[in-house]
Amino acid sequence: MPPRLRAAVWIATWCELRYGELAELRRKDIDVKTHQIKVRRAVTLPPGGAVVGPPKSDAGYRDVSIPPHVWPIVEEHLKAYVHSEPNSLLFPGEARGHLWHSVMGGHFTRAKAAAGRDDLKWHDLRHTGATMAAQVGATTAELQARLGHSTSVAAQLYQHAAKDRDRQIAEKLSQLAVGQD
Repeated sequence: MPPRLRAAVWIATWCELRYGELAELRRKDIDVKTHQIKVRRAVTLPPGGAVVGPPKSDAGYRDVSIPPHVWPIVEEHLKAYVHSEPNSLLFPGEARGHLWHSVMGGHFTRAKAAAGRDDLKWHDLRHTGATMAAQVGATTAELQARLGHSTSVAAQLYQHAAKDRDRQIAEKLSQLAVGQD
């Protein structure tokens, strides 16, 4: 990814933001004291221009804690690429307006190819982050809140993915037991 967009990948993955939430983030939405992202708006990008509005649902209004290993990346991004005005976009497009899916998609396509992961989609970053949150023990309610889901159904999908790891854990336990015999 170009340096000015690298933090977007980290935030999309580790903070599980939707693209419209990420593309509408502004300096004022990053709480540097609590290391949280204040999700208050989202942008849609229909033909004719960007439309800023509320998040996808009432549950979309949320504060998302930035993992400690991601905070230095966000902090550096703020210093290097974001204007000092509170309303400055974190990831502006070339013309300083919103970053369109197609522009981000072009950069992401090249990054995926360089990583040998042409199979990835942008939304897979959010899915990966949610799955990892489930793997480290986030409850359904915690996932629901972190992801901004209005129902628990979608959040439960990530917990089911984490539960599949139980099979891997059982296999590793057997390997450990066999190695000790």
